[in-house]
Amino acid sequence: MTKRAVVVDDNANNLMLEKDLLEVAGFEIFVAENGSDAIAIARKEKPDIIVMDVRLPDMRGTEAARILRQDQETRDIPIVFVTASVMAEGKEEIKTITDSGFIGKPINTRTFAAEISQFIK
Repeated sequence: MTKRAVVVDDNANNLMLEKDLLEVAGFEIFVAENGSDAIAIARKEKPDIIVMDVRLPDMRGTEAARILRQDQETRDIPIVFVTASVMAEGKEEIKTITDSGFIGKPINTRTFAAEISQFIK
């Protein structure tokens, strides 16, 4: 069965890179450029995983994640935050989100898909 992922990033280059790497690894990809769209797509598509930037134009990725965690339909979808903001406070913020992980930017293009796959139950 094909793994399904929502990739969320407001930077078009990062979005396309992550999308392409996961598609090559056999994922079906849905893309969003902000938190609101990510929430709507996740509720509609019920992906196996959500790959989300922390800094989004309309809300923080962690805020979108909290909204998804409150919804019966999306609460158990693993969320991997892919971000360049790796400061202590950012990591602490991510740690408060259940069933989540973290990958720092710049990503390793050779291992990215495998790293993402490790978070899928």
